[in-house]
Amino acid sequence: MKKILGVSLLVLLFGLSTFSIAQSQVESGSWGVSTATTNYTLNKNEGDRIMTINVSFDTPFDVKPDVVLSVTMLDASDQTAVRYDVSAMSISRDGFSIRVKTWSNTQIKGISGTWLAHAPASME
Repeated sequence: MKKILGVSLLVLLFGLSTFSIAQSQVESGSWGVSTATTNYTLNKNEGDRIMTINVSFDTPFDVKPDVVLSVTMLDASDQTAVRYDVSAMSISRDGFSIRVKTWSNTQIKGISGTWLAHAPASME
């Protein structure tokens, strides 16, 4: 009986240590668009204007990750109100798209930032 209890305890401890060693999957990078970007429209005309940036992960995630975006630089005209929306779209295990939108008469000459994708490690 002591032997079975001892083996059971070892199996339990091994299982718990394996669980605690599991690491999250994380990737990060930077993004940006400006007047130097092909087909850039955020500084022209009026109304809704959208730029899309496609991001591919270096290593596909085991599960669909959560994505966090930040804006670290914004170059906009001082003649109009500054309006922008940055969001992650079409998130998959392989990548996602960043949508940068402005509207009305806002004139954005450049905008950039960082992204972070994270997901719990697969327990397989």
